[in-house]
Amino acid sequence: ENCMNSVFTEFVNWQTLGTYAGCLAMVLMLTQLTKTIPGVSKIPTQLWSWILAAVILVAAQYFAGTLTAETGVLSLFNAVIVSLAANGGFEAAQRILGGKDA
Repeated sequence: ENCMNSVFTEFVNWQTLGTYAGCLAMVLMLTQLTKTIPGVSKIPTQLWSWILAAVILVAAQYFAGTLTAETGVLSLFNAVIVSLAANGGFEAAQRILGGKDA
C-alpha cells in the first residue's frame, strides 16, 4: 500500500510544482482545460495563465514552508516567465500541428 501511495503522490507534488518544468506543465494543462469555462473565458488567456502560475508557485512555497514576503514576490515574477513560456509553447505547437511553421 505504501508503494502505491508513493506512486500517486510522486506524480505531482508541491516540490515538483515549485519548479519551472513542473509549474509550466501544470499551467499548460490547466489553462487549456479551463479557458472556456464561463467567467474564465472572459479573462484574456495570457492573464489567466499568469494567474494560474502565480497561484501554483505561491502555493508550492506555502506548502513547502518557505513562503515569505520575498519568495512570494519572486513567485509573482517567476509566474511571468512560466506564463510566457506556456503561451508561446502552446501557440508554437498549434502552428506546427496546423502546418503553419512560422
